[in-house]
Amino acid sequence: MAVTSSLLFPPTLSRRTITICSKSMAAKNQIDGETSKRVVVCGGGVIGVCTAYFLAKKGIAVTLVEKSAVACAASGKAGGFLAFDWCDGSPVAPLARASFNLHRSLSEELNGVESYGYRPLTTLSLTVTEATPGSGGLGLPNWVNGPAKSPSTIGTTQTTAQVHPQLFTRKLLSTATEKYGVEVVIGKLEEVRVESGRVDSVVLEGGRVIDTDAVVLAMGPWSSKFELLSSIFRVYGIKAHSIVLKPKEPNAITPHALFLTYRPAHGGEALDPEVYPRPTGEVYICGMSSQEEVPDDPDQVTSNPESIQVLKRVAKTVSSYLNEENALVKAEQACFLPSTEDGVPVIGEIPGIKGCYVGTGHSCWGILNGPATGAALAELIVDGVATSVDLSRFSPSRFIKRR
Repeated sequence: MAVTSSLLFPPTLSRRTITICSKSMAAKNQIDGETSKRVVVCGGGVIGVCTAYFLAKKGIAVTLVEKSAVACAASGKAGGFLAFDWCDGSPVAPLARASFNLHRSLSEELNGVESYGYRPLTTLSLTVTEATPGSGGLGLPNWVNGPAKSPSTIGTTQTTAQVHPQLFTRKLLSTATEKYGVEVVIGKLEEVRVESGRVDSVVLEGGRVIDTDAVVLAMGPWSSKFELLSSIFRVYGIKAHSIVLKPKEPNAITPHALFLTYRPAHGGEALDPEVYPRPTGEVYICGMSSQEEVPDDPDQVTSNPESIQVLKRVAKTVSSYLNEENALVKAEQACFLPSTEDGVPVIGEIPGIKGCYVGTGHSCWGILNGPATGAALAELIVDGVATSVDLSRFSPSRFIKRR
């Protein structure tokens, strides 16, 4: 069965409450004691889907609960850029390195080259000054024929790569449903029920109850709308804009990702847009980010016209292949990147609630770190410890200790 639009949906996001029940646990299957283990994953972005995938591969009965469409928020509108060592020197480094390698093996397993545009990339840094004469230069791809200077290689085909994030997430989910029996439920999460300190079930809008041994809350920036999580730590949204172009001559665009220092003609602070050609023949351009209030529903996220216009100027300044005459604008969009106060993702079990896990706060590295996050959470839930990545630095308990 192929994944259809009825199966595709982002985190549910109304205010949720946690209900403490007093029923007996005698008849309840426990995650650490029974062979029939059930896990509900809440959120159909890349973190939730990766977690569902790796849990199901371990033989767990997984239900993925989502409200709208899989990868329709940041996991569908991100750039899909992957870097092996760009997080070195930060707490995220082991996660990023493991996940970069996992992306490569998943591509081999799932035919990622064909199914979701996985490919290695050369990545360049360069400076572009608007309204300045110039046309390309030494060390630049031929299609970068605008006023670009000071190119340097900051990533090779060994250390940087890309995926189409929406296609990647949906391919992973279709494989999880077809091969490993993951059930997808369209519904709005209302409650997580806890019994004697352990997860008992989740309740959806309309009253449906799904019994479970564990729940994974992978709701991205909408974690802030869920009281159980927001009472422990803060996740805020960085609104990032992007456009997707379809050049008339896609074969002229080589696989070079561009990280720009862009100086506008009117002066002012330099911008830092990014340009990602895709093997689909499209070119993705992103930037213009700022902290804004996350709306209650992902469908309410809209782009700011001024930001979109800036990205269009960037496109035509960088390359004549990307101007209005030579490229069709396929998408003008925005998404919210989930960020934490300490800049480190939150991955692990919620203190005091056995079987309640969280995975959020990956900021701009969500697509990169999705596979390793999902694999490590699956290990933690099934085996009691994550062996592929040490999750102690990411534990939500770090926020408890600060109080």
